[in-house]
Amino acid sequence: MTPKKNIMPVTKDIQLAAPSLLEPSTVEIADSAPAAMIPTDFPVIGIGCSAGGLNALEKFFRHVPAGIGATFVVIQHLAPDHASVLPELLQRVTSMVVAEATDGLVLQTGFVYIIPPNRDISLLHGTLRLFEFSKPDGQHLPIDFFFRSLAEDRRSKAIGVVLSGMGSDGLCGVRAIKDKGGLTLAQEPTSALADSMPRSVIEAGLADSVAIPEALAKMIADHLGYPALSAHSEAPTPTDVHRALDKIIILLRDRGGNDFSQYKNNTLHRRIERRMAVHQIAAIDDYVRYLRDNPDELDLLFKELLIGVTSFFRDADVWEHLRTKALPALLARHPRGRALRAWVPACSTGEEAYTLAMVFKDVLAQQKPEARFTLQIYATDLDTDAIDTARKGLYPANISKDVSPERLAQYFTPEERNGYRISKKIRDMLVFAVQNVISDPPFTKLDILTCRNLLIYFDGKMQKKLLPLFYYALNPDALLVLGNAESVGNFNNLFSPINQKARIFRRCDQVQSISELEFPRKMPSTPLFIAPPSHSLPGENLAQLTDQFIQQTFAPAAVLVNAEGDILYVSGRTGKYLEPAAGKFNINIHAMAREGLREALTGVISRALKDSVPILMNGLHIGTNGGTQVVNVVVQAIEKPDALRGRVIIVFKDVPTPRSQRRTSRKGSQSDQSALMQELQQTREALQVTREEMQTTVEELKSSNEELQSTNEELQSTNEELTSSKEELQSLNEELQTVNAELQSKVDDLTWVRNDMTNLLNSTEIATIFLDNELMLRRFTTYATKLFKLIPGDVGRPLSDVVTDLEYPQLKNDALEVLRSLVFQEKEIPTRDGRWYRVRVMPYRTQDNVIDGVVMTFIEITKMKQLEADLKRLGA
Repeated sequence: MTPKKNIMPVTKDIQLAAPSLLEPSTVEIADSAPAAMIPTDFPVIGIGCSAGGLNALEKFFRHVPAGIGATFVVIQHLAPDHASVLPELLQRVTSMVVAEATDGLVLQTGFVYIIPPNRDISLLHGTLRLFEFSKPDGQHLPIDFFFRSLAEDRRSKAIGVVLSGMGSDGLCGVRAIKDKGGLTLAQEPTSALADSMPRSVIEAGLADSVAIPEALAKMIADHLGYPALSAHSEAPTPTDVHRALDKIIILLRDRGGNDFSQYKNNTLHRRIERRMAVHQIAAIDDYVRYLRDNPDELDLLFKELLIGVTSFFRDADVWEHLRTKALPALLARHPRGRALRAWVPACSTGEEAYTLAMVFKDVLAQQKPEARFTLQIYATDLDTDAIDTARKGLYPANISKDVSPERLAQYFTPEERNGYRISKKIRDMLVFAVQNVISDPPFTKLDILTCRNLLIYFDGKMQKKLLPLFYYALNPDALLVLGNAESVGNFNNLFSPINQKARIFRRCDQVQSISELEFPRKMPSTPLFIAPPSHSLPGENLAQLTDQFIQQTFAPAAVLVNAEGDILYVSGRTGKYLEPAAGKFNINIHAMAREGLREALTGVISRALKDSVPILMNGLHIGTNGGTQVVNVVVQAIEKPDALRGRVIIVFKDVPTPRSQRRTSRKGSQSDQSALMQELQQTREALQVTREEMQTTVEELKSSNEELQSTNEELQSTNEELTSSKEELQSLNEELQTVNAELQSKVDDLTWVRNDMTNLLNSTEIATIFLDNELMLRRFTTYATKLFKLIPGDVGRPLSDVVTDLEYPQLKNDALEVLRSLVFQEKEIPTRDGRWYRVRVMPYRTQDNVIDGVVMTFIEITKMKQLEADLKRLGA
């Protein structure tokens, strides 16, 4: 018989290994040492374990090197009424001092602190605080409790390790550590005696590394020796960091199409440094090269950038104000009832969206309004995996820390492995979809928008873009809920605070111009370009050149103009009569005509188009360079050919000046007086034409102005209708996309269920036939073809039309009797070739307990019948 082991030698070993442990003064010094004398800026490693954790802890601490420069805090699920011997057991495998934690103890490096039984432990400013567990009959989650405080106290120098254990304690705490930039590790499930705890962390994608306990100790030692954690490491310049961040953003955009350029640089840098620490990469430029060589790391970095802390009823005061004040006031503004709409961007794994649904149900139960209210919640996120988790609605048992027992019983259903699944009445209120709030269009006509702790990740430019967009998406007096560290900034004219502390705002009724909004959309990268038309000149022959020479040399100068005076063609030399106007190039004859000709041409072109006879203007004095030139001008409208109809030709002909002129007397010569009278007459006619044209123009402008005013009103009305239609179509399109995603997910689930059922029925090797109420064939298994001559095309035909090997003419009558009485029948029926089958006919019941046909099963009992016959022969 094997004698019982004595624990005294163990105590002796402890004294030899660490004699100071048994001296209370040693621990008292650590407990009461002045905080100013103890360094506090060192890493703290929290280790969580449960069942099977002792074996994993021993392997872990056996490989922790001496002088690691960190503190370890072990949180193990312990029996509340059993004294722990874990410190003595671990002291055998490590040279560090192992002690049970006490309240107010100041952490020191080189120590391992063990949680006492029936206590919760937390960390504040490097000091341990113990709390007596007040709910002995409830669920105790000490690992989550400590990990959360560890994340807040040590931030990037927090390390969380989850070893063997049952349940999911530690999952929420690891998420908090990861969000603060700490390192998270999990034991390889195959090496754990109980794999539930590490597996829950791994499946949630929160473990930076997964390994056996011995390797985890080495990873932590390597991580603590990483240059980025050393105060003496050479920091890169801001320019180098900014340049490297730009490269990483480009790689992420090329990999997945998501642009992180408008995220805060310090947030990006902090998350990138975590991945660098995991891979022991000191320089950010080296990490850029690592990303280019390892595309899978880009996917992991993308997941890292999206990780955020979320939980049910996070910031309970916010949800309490929504339940008691904000939501009842919203319902009161719609006494006739309403189908409300809500949007939860960046919903992550869905806890916040489900929380909103539960709070709304609580308000309806409390208010009991006579009118009917419904709430449709659109929950979106960039992370596909997070959306898939949210759609399942399955959460670990540790949510009981955040959800009250009443709500757990009302809105959740307990599942296997100590988890909870959201109830169907809550799940049906939500639609989950993958959406990028930066680049995808928003949901519109919303009554509630909860965007908590998303804006803090964006720079100021993106925040100024999103808040007006949220205003546009919300209905008047709708609710906007932001995170504790967020505000509406300079948009106080758009949102008024309902509860400033809870960051709950009401949308103001302000006029907002659509042009001021910057809608998320992708514009074409290549600008539109319209090339000027190219005109090919026909080849010039000898005749054309001759005609051109004659026109330029002997024919009078002339120009072809349209009704507005624009020059279409020039013949001969017109430089003496026309010159380019100063300023912008203008080919209109009224702008190019020289002094003396410009006044004479006023109104003449329009008059020539009305009269068919040519208009002669003789003796015009046109100013030239340093002098005047007398010119006769002919203006005539063109009737033929038809191609030139509506054009006007203006011909210039010089009047030669006599070589010698007599000096004029004081009264002037008769010819000069005649010329002056003619010029005066032409000026009067030009003024008259100009006045008539001005009056006509004023009348036309008045009429046009009235028409434009009317058109403007119509366009405004049409614009409002189009804007409304666009919003409705956009909203409908978003709803269709999200519903399509939901339906596709359900179709996939149904396909797998159908495959499972088909494989199950075929694997039983039991012939099964499903008939409807008219005894028409609905479905059959493969094994049924051995009794009935069935093919897939027989579905929908009466079973009585199908040839069978059974000698069972009463099959149809028995099926009808089962439909009538709802009592199943069972008979043993032979076949024509000597086989025997047990035939069972049962009613087909749907999930709603409705009879919708019959189910027939045929189990072969040939061997049993042969055995019965043999027994009868032996008995005879």
